[in-house]
Amino acid sequence: MKYPFFGIVAAVALLSGCTPVGLVAGAGASLGVASSQEGGVRGALTDDAIQLKIADLWFKKNFDMFRKLSTTVKEGRVLITGSVPNPDMRVEAIRLAWQADGVRQVLNEISVDDGGGISGAVIDGWITSNIKTKLMFDKYVQSINYNIDTVNGNVYLMGVAQDQKELTRVVEYARNEDHVHNVVSYVRLRYEDPNNVAGMAPNNG
Repeated sequence: MKYPFFGIVAAVALLSGCTPVGLVAGAGASLGVASSQEGGVRGALTDDAIQLKIADLWFKKNFDMFRKLSTTVKEGRVLITGSVPNPDMRVEAIRLAWQADGVRQVLNEISVDDGGGISGAVIDGWITSNIKTKLMFDKYVQSINYNIDTVNGNVYLMGVAQDQKELTRVVEYARNEDHVHNVVSYVRLRYEDPNNVAGMAPNNG
């Protein structure tokens, strides 16, 4: 089912308490400020397009996801905040954010209120931290372009790779980490269409 753009804007206005006049005035004010900032109006318009695309993707996928999460976009860098009921929704929200054309980085500040066990979450966090550290210190990997999320020992890779060689290095880091059961890659190559990225399990087969 497709939702019209106007429906997305109306939903945003309803949830935020904005009136149509307020939305237009706010947009005008944002562009006025943007003209004096780095990147200018063109950069602000690109960031606004990214923000609307992510909201649209969330809205179509799961209204709770759309309602519970917020984005801040600056020069293609997306900060996502909010709280979701389970780790799977967090993974899906980040995956969808990377599908918006023009995204350079996704900063995941989503908390999970699932009431789950502490020990599993600690191990998952340890796995994620180790992989992130290895990518950060690899001069052949642009670590800013990747998100790593671990749920129950399953590592989810999301982002944009410069080429297949870089992607292979990232996958190998995840695959060789202790306590990892499975690696699923939603990473797309820089020249690929972001709307045609399906999850792949590179360590299976």
